[in-house]
Amino acid sequence: MSDIAGIVSATTQKLIGMAESALASAIKTKGEKEFLGFEGTAFYLPLAYSLLGLEVKDLKGAQDIIKNALLLSEGKPLANGLKVPHLDGLLSKGLATLLIEELLAAVLKLNADGYLGFVPDTVLRSLGVQLVDGRIAGIAVVIGRAKDNPLAVKIIRGFQEKNIVSLLVGNKGEKNIKDQLVEENVELGLDNYIVPLGNEELASIFAVNFAIRAALSFGGCKAGQWQEALKYAQERVPAFVVVLGKLSEVIVTTGLGVLNLGFPIITDQDAPPVGKIETTKYEALVVENNYEKIVARSIETRGIKIKVAHVPIPVLYGPAFEGERVRKENLKVEFGSKSSTAFEYLTARPMDKVQDGKVELIGPDVSEAPEKSLPLGILVEVAARNFNKDFEPILERQIHRYLNEAQGVMHMGQREMIWVRISQEAFDKGFRIKHFGTIIHAMLHKDFGAIVDKIQITLFTKDEDVRKHLKGAMDAFTARDERLKDLVDEKVDTFYSCALCQSFAPNHICIITPERLGLCGAYSWLDAKAAFEITPSGGNQPIKKGICLDERLGQWRAINDFIFEKSNKTINEVSMYSLLVAPQSSCGCFECIVALVPEANGVMVVSRDYTGLTPLGMTFTQLAGSVGGGVQTPGFIGVGKLYLTSKKFISSEGGLGRIVWMPKELKDVLQAKIEQRAQALGLSDFFGKIADETNAVTLEELIGFLNKRKHPALSMPALI
Repeated sequence: MSDIAGIVSATTQKLIGMAESALASAIKTKGEKEFLGFEGTAFYLPLAYSLLGLEVKDLKGAQDIIKNALLLSEGKPLANGLKVPHLDGLLSKGLATLLIEELLAAVLKLNADGYLGFVPDTVLRSLGVQLVDGRIAGIAVVIGRAKDNPLAVKIIRGFQEKNIVSLLVGNKGEKNIKDQLVEENVELGLDNYIVPLGNEELASIFAVNFAIRAALSFGGCKAGQWQEALKYAQERVPAFVVVLGKLSEVIVTTGLGVLNLGFPIITDQDAPPVGKIETTKYEALVVENNYEKIVARSIETRGIKIKVAHVPIPVLYGPAFEGERVRKENLKVEFGSKSSTAFEYLTARPMDKVQDGKVELIGPDVSEAPEKSLPLGILVEVAARNFNKDFEPILERQIHRYLNEAQGVMHMGQREMIWVRISQEAFDKGFRIKHFGTIIHAMLHKDFGAIVDKIQITLFTKDEDVRKHLKGAMDAFTARDERLKDLVDEKVDTFYSCALCQSFAPNHICIITPERLGLCGAYSWLDAKAAFEITPSGGNQPIKKGICLDERLGQWRAINDFIFEKSNKTINEVSMYSLLVAPQSSCGCFECIVALVPEANGVMVVSRDYTGLTPLGMTFTQLAGSVGGGVQTPGFIGVGKLYLTSKKFISSEGGLGRIVWMPKELKDVLQAKIEQRAQALGLSDFFGKIADETNAVTLEELIGFLNKRKHPALSMPALI
């Protein structure tokens, strides 16, 4: 331990010296007031903000980080009490190193071509949805390189198959695991759960401040609440570090810093193992030089529970492959889109009409296709003694995800507008059209076994068969849409809760109604109803509405009582239909933010994908910093985008007519629904009266646009 202490002390001082030199040089060149920070976050330098309570915005303010890091490195407590005594003070030195590394990354603008670098808040929130719903089981920070390329692929594919995101960090000037994967033609990117952060050791700090921002975004932790932030990371961020190759002094010292967050280290190098310490769930440092066991050992050491269904197909299967794209140059065959007719349709049948496990292909298979395209009809027939037909579209919608999770398969769209591709690589491994049925059968039983007893799938690849069965499917789609139109809040006596995000935002609870889906946009009332029937003790619970306290605001006594208990007694009441009076809290996974614009007597909407400025002078990321974490923020709510055109959208404040601005991309996506809802409200030409970034970015431009277009919000009752 004394040898390690010497290495850590020397390395910490070396990094502090580098930071002092880099900062002095930057101040000399650009001046003390030069902006300092990362693009895409509302939390300044996130570690300094979270652990020290410092809002560092310029080079002058950065000097306070160095002063605090020096105190930590000397084992002295900071003004806010920050001092970690574990491992004879080595964790405090490690924490000092993390603060300095973050500062260096900002001052030196650490980045490299082909690497993501700093992970923006929008990506953090997007991944948050997948972490809470189980699509992502954990996060592996992989540093260095494997012994050879095939072993590198084996490790990363192993993490993919276990639904674990790999964040890759290299050693400057040396070949790293990202290079190894590229040489083996492995497709990288967030959609594939493989994200290269940087080509040098310092880039590991991007993984660290990603984790600490989860505490700020979802955990409700405030600036300077270092104990709460570290505890949150230890308990709720399922991450670990894998170090392959040499253990440099910087990696060792950074590793001690990372242990503060509860992330164990697994390495293939000889090193003295470290058992459980106060901050980790199990061992702190594990040596595993058998590459066949690294994936399993990592998962075991962090205590991650993996849920992987065995699907008997000849390619890898899991959520990590959901975002994979099959390019034209790697295409074996495609179905639908512009190339052919294709559809997918799920329907319920009587028990005696369905043979469980039967998968039948009627028509040519891939190997018999005369060209690179075929028509495709996917008919899924399910049976159960007490099946609710309202669940048909819910189960049908899963086909998109199920097929996408097969390596080498791409699926887009739904109903009669699907586009499916099979890659040459998947074909060479033995993947055929019947495997679509194998996947759907296995996964529907896994996810919906509580409400489905039998499943059979018929696949059509002859044009006449596809067109024949498409007609019946279209009739069903029309009838289904008409049936769902009548599903409104007033006609049900039960709403549903959604507590899935409490794994990240412990004080947040969603209330889902027929006319207000979850703020992540992923869970409707029918989804929650089905989830409860599948898992009665799960995160979606029914709540009888009971006595209505305020019909206009949308308040019920039973809902308020439920919220109070499930929010850890932090929220007393919730208004389902109001932006201003006791609005729903937000976890941080929202698709959009609705924000009050008092000067326009209306509201603006900004979506997660929009990175520019809004008329309030803030970006989505800056707004999100105030809205998430399970708190109520009158005047601001997080919502799923489809809620914007609901009859109940902030209905107590006037509804759709209050929307004065939204990003053009979001506006275009919702155009048909906005126009339909506006027509029902008697708002003529309303779509053209909503401003976007092409005609208004500042508040002054917005007001001018609204006056010119005579937006209805200007003549509505005052919001404030």
